[in-house]
Amino acid sequence: MYKVLCPICRSPHTMKNGRRNGIQLYVCRDCRYHFRNIRHASDEQIWSMYMKNRQTISEISAILNVSESTVKRRLRGISIKWEQPQLSGSGFVNIDATYWGRNTGILVAIDSSSGKPLYLKFIRHEKVADYTEAIASIEGRGYSIKGVVLDGFKALFGELSPDYKLRMCQFHLKQIVRRYLTLNPRLLAARGLKAIIDEIVTAREEDFIDQYDQWKETWKETLNRRTRSSVTGKLHYTHKRLRTAMNSVDFFLPHLFTYQDEGCKGMPNTNNKIEGTFTDLKKNLNNHSGMTAENRERFISGFFLALLDTQSMKEKQE
Repeated sequence: MYKVLCPICRSPHTMKNGRRNGIQLYVCRDCRYHFRNIRHASDEQIWSMYMKNRQTISEISAILNVSESTVKRRLRGISIKWEQPQLSGSGFVNIDATYWGRNTGILVAIDSSSGKPLYLKFIRHEKVADYTEAIASIEGRGYSIKGVVLDGFKALFGELSPDYKLRMCQFHLKQIVRRYLTLNPRLLAARGLKAIIDEIVTAREEDFIDQYDQWKETWKETLNRRTRSSVTGKLHYTHKRLRTAMNSVDFFLPHLFTYQDEGCKGMPNTNNKIEGTFTDLKKNLNNHSGMTAENRERFISGFFLALLDTQSMKEKQE
């Protein structure tokens, strides 16, 4: 006998579960998903299959036994738009931007503890004004910001530091230093700096500063060594990349250990939570290559709305 397959897990272990408005209802005995006759799938079901279950248009077409153009038409008719939610409470905020190709990106802020999205904006380029607008929007909707975790946008530290506790993501600092020194630096001085930075996640602020100051004193001659250019005749630093790495550490040092301050308990030392959110989003998007800009914006809005609903439900249960 022909069995109706579950549109979520594709299991044939389904059974009838009454009728509504003359349409047969089913329930899956494996995943407990309730659904209507697949030939009469609702927009919500199609959207759930497309976004949450990562099914392609061709797969949805086969499940519903309709043409791909019909699936596309149904998807285009689904209106999903992100609106900044009303907020309450307080906490630390992770904020960052990510991109798809050129001139296509989003700026996102999430609560560091729960991962709840607090702000979303579609952007073309990363600007200081976008970040300050996000901070103002979050506070204006009722959320008290205890501190902000950033990933190395230098201009932001000068803009926000007078008003907020700022935290430089330690992982991003490690990546900055490695970019200039490489994974296997030849200079002994570079190896020493890399070794200090590699231990930053577990270090105490006082110990790190002592080690770093000692390193600068030990390799002072190497760091200040200059070479005369054979073309211009001007003197320049011999080890430019090493000095650039050192200057980056000097710039971010006041913000590397903010989470160890008495008033910043619970502040994360990395931006990993928001990076993980971006990874999940891109994995979902990768299943639907060739999306138009309009469809991508609707998909991203749906992704963060679903994430917001999930976190809101958890808060109610708690």
